[in-house]
Amino acid sequence: MEKMVRLCISLPEALLEELDKRVISKGYASRSELVRDLIRDLLAQESWEEDKEVLAVLSLIYDHHDKELVYRLLDLQHRHHLSVLSSTHLHLDHHHCLEVLILRGRAQELESLSTSIAGLRGIKLSKLSRLALPEL
Repeated sequence: MEKMVRLCISLPEALLEELDKRVISKGYASRSELVRDLIRDLLAQESWEEDKEVLAVLSLIYDHHDKELVYRLLDLQHRHHLSVLSSTHLHLDHHHCLEVLILRGRAQELESLSTSIAGLRGIKLSKLSRLALPEL
């Protein structure tokens, strides 16, 4: 477990009230937990802006009856096999599938791959969740 360091910050009262509302509405155990998450999110965003090696999760919903789409989706994944660590495929109903891709690579590379996939005709929903690669 990492050593914790205590720090003190000053906030305007209104900002503190907003912070406390979010602690409660998001179910955080404390203000510290929320602030740690906000800092981690900021650091992850900076990793993407600096085109560092990052992680991402790309979630897709599409109609699996469009065979051309399925082939194009598989072709893109194979062409980027070094970036696609894993994929999971779920059948939502008779027509729709949810595909989740776990990606790792340079930020711009993953952005480009995500855009290419999202732009395929037949993709109904595409969501890229950006993550930082933790220090190991």
